[in-house]
Amino acid sequence: MRGPLDIAVAQPACRAYDVAANAAAHAALVGAAAARVVVFPELSLTGYELDAAPVDPGDPRLAPLVDACAATGTLALVGAPVVGEHIATLAVDGTGVRVVYRKVWLGAVEARRFTPGPEPVVLTVDGWRLGLAICKDTSVAEHAAATCALGVDGYLASVAELASDRSMVDERASRIATTHRIFVAVASFASPTGGGFAEPAGRSGIWAPDGSVLARAGTEPGEYVRATLT
Repeated sequence: MRGPLDIAVAQPACRAYDVAANAAAHAALVGAAAARVVVFPELSLTGYELDAAPVDPGDPRLAPLVDACAATGTLALVGAPVVGEHIATLAVDGTGVRVVYRKVWLGAVEARRFTPGPEPVVLTVDGWRLGLAICKDTSVAEHAAATCALGVDGYLASVAELASDRSMVDERASRIATTHRIFVAVASFASPTGGGFAEPAGRSGIWAPDGSVLARAGTEPGEYVRATLT
């Protein structure tokens, strides 16, 4: 029988292009959150720097994050550009790093470099089926519908949004939760980053299937919140 799932959303301090420093910041939040799954923002390992070099899953700079996940039994979902010109989600656990999802719906500026991912993706963690999304994916009803058609219990999104768009992020999360009767988790940048995100939204959160907020971070880098899904 499936048990509860502890999930966290985290908004690490971020240095532009500095994968080593960012991986260390991720590792610290994984250790602090001590959750089974921790979700990080879009392009969290490099910052929202659209010219950043691709991050290889075997990059030794990611070793502290792998070690932190091994110590806590965590699956960390982190963001980075990857080979093939994709904006991706990497899954990190105690055994290593792998690319698990490539952003399907790109912004106009992103599309100058990057290629859309091929399809929705669902991860199974301890019996929970978790759909993945990156930023603009959440604004396209077709994405959530196609993901949920695969059979999911939750929808985990990594985003980079402006402080002025906080209400939009909330509306999208609540709409997806209530439309599909699933849990929704959104990890949002709080650290200033590239692409015009000098004042990012922060306020990462976790929503219940009825649209109520189960956990909510503030606006500062380094914050995380967690909730237990049952």
